Parts: sequence; structure tokens; C-alpha cells
Amino acid sequence: MRTPTQLAAIRAELRAAGDPERAIHSRRFFKTGKGEYAEGDRFLGVTVPDQRRIVARYRDLALKEILTLLHSPIHEERLTALLILTAQYPRATSEQQEVIARTYLSQTKWINNWDLVDCTAPRITGAHLLKRSRSVLRRFAKSKNLWERRIAIISTLAFISKGDFKETFTISKILMHDSHDLIHKAVGWMLREVGKRDLQPLDTFLKEYADRMPRTMLRYAIEKYPQKKRMKYLAMRNTHRKTLDTH
Repeated sequence: MRTPTQLAAIRAELRAAGDPERAIHSRRFFKTGKGEYAEGDRFLGVTVPDQRRIVARYRDLALKEILTLLHSPIHEERLTALLILTAQYPRATSEQQEVIARTYLSQTKWINNWDLVDCTAPRITGAHLLKRSRSVLRRFAKSKNLWERRIAIISTLAFISKGDFKETFTISKILMHDSHDLIHKAVGWMLREVGKRDLQPLDTFLKEYADRMPRTMLRYAIEKYPQKKRMKYLAMRNTHRKTLDTH
């Protein structure tokens, strides 16, 4: 009997772990309807913990097979491919890490939902750029591709964890007037992460920009503040908006 390839084995395990009812819920949760941001995406209904257990058994999957899995129309296959890359990155040589990072940045067509970005961008792109030029993030922040813009800001979580907030603020300013709610939430989330580590730089940023931030972005950013301070920043924004409306 022919032994299945690792790729075939992964696909078989994902299908065995799938749940049709969860798949239906996932199609709604991840906005796969006509005109929505993940229109047409397909799901097996596999939980992330189950995917991580599968990833642990196939961490040595060859890059060619990872890319085949990543190019799948099935959401969980793409996430599993990205989680394998994420697992490989910290164990790789410098040369291999360069290949992984370049591969990731070249495959954004397939990194096309918020969970795919959020589970992987800080651990690959963010980790890789800790001591390298971050110009690619500023380029991505100006991209027409929603997911490249989300990669740009979410990658900065790796810098935030090291106490480096400059890039988060830079990318936040570029994305300040983005039209998409998923970007508002992502920027607000990263600003909140800055505040968890040091409130002073976040306060400095908010004093200058809170009045022009989208409401969702600001609400996420100030979520952990005491109510009185939250109301102060929201009032700043509301006053600015009223002023604009009268001109």
C-alpha cells in the first residue's frame, strides 16, 4: 500500500477533524457572503486547537508543500500552512528565516482573513523585522489590499513586546483615515497594547490624534483606561467632529 504524503495526511486529518455545523457558523463569522470581505471562503469547521495539534506533527513540512496547502480554497488549510511556517521560523537558521519571511510577504493573496494575519504576522514578519528595515510595513500600510494593511499594523506587536512603539505610531498615522472597520479595530488594538506596557507614549499620541481617529479605533485604544479618561478622549473626538460638521 502506498504511504500517503505528508500533505495528503494533513488534508485527511483536517477533514477528519471538521465539523459541518461549525463550518456553517464559520462562514457567517468570517463574513463569506456576497460582497463581504471573505466572499466565497470555504470552511471545514476545524478548531484552531485541533489545527495546532496537527501542525505539531508536521512542523518539518517542505516549503513546496506548505505553499500548495497555502494556495487552497479551504480556510483551515491556509491557516495550517501559515501556522507551520510560524512554527518553523524560530527554529530555522538565519538563511532559512530569510526565506520564510520573503515567502510570507510574497503570499499575501492567500493570507486573506484577519485570523490568518493575526496568528502569524507578529511571529514571522514582526519577528523578522526586529533588527531590519521596516520599510515594507509602511509600504503595506499604503496598499490597496486590506490584508496587507492589517499585516502592517499587526506585525508591530512584535516590536511592542520589546518596548519599541515607534513603528506602531508611524503605521497608525498612515492608517488613521482608513475606510475599513477591520483596520480601525487592528490599529486600536495595537495602540491598546502599547498602553499596557507604557501609558505615557500612548497618552502623548492620543492627545494629538484622538480627535481625528475613527470612533472604533479610539474605543479599542482606550478600552483599559478608567472611565473618566475614556470619556475625556471620546469628548475630544466628538467636539472635533461637531466642529467639522459646522464648516
